[in-house]
Amino acid sequence: QVQLVESGGGLVQAGGSLRLSCAASGILFSRYGMGWFRQGPGKEREFVAAISRNSGSTYYADSVKGRFTISRDNAKNTVYLQMNSLKPEDTAVYYCAADYRGNLYSAVVAPNEYDYWGQGTQVTVSS
Repeated sequence: QVQLVESGGGLVQAGGSLRLSCAASGILFSRYGMGWFRQGPGKEREFVAAISRNSGSTYYADSVKGRFTISRDNAKNTVYLQMNSLKPEDTAVYYCAADYRGNLYSAVVAPNEYDYWGQGTQVTVSS
């Protein structure tokens, strides 16, 4: 049974930081590109960041570039999202997702490319 379990969300003031984690089980983690997405109140789910299987390539939405950092630890089957300089508009439920791929060096940004999803963790940024 495949499980992606996010953690690390919470309430933070604007300008603060949070680190999200996503622990994967039931998959050969190193064979999957990983991504983070978010869905704010009344909004559609949007891409945040993605990382290739070997961590050689990372991708970011323009809205988070320079503030968020995606990383992974294949030995721990975990992907992370370090979020700094948080803004109220970052308030959303954050989801991690896994995309099975043969290519070591690339990842995808379209949500329909992903095979498995976590349940999400709430991030709330107060002004």
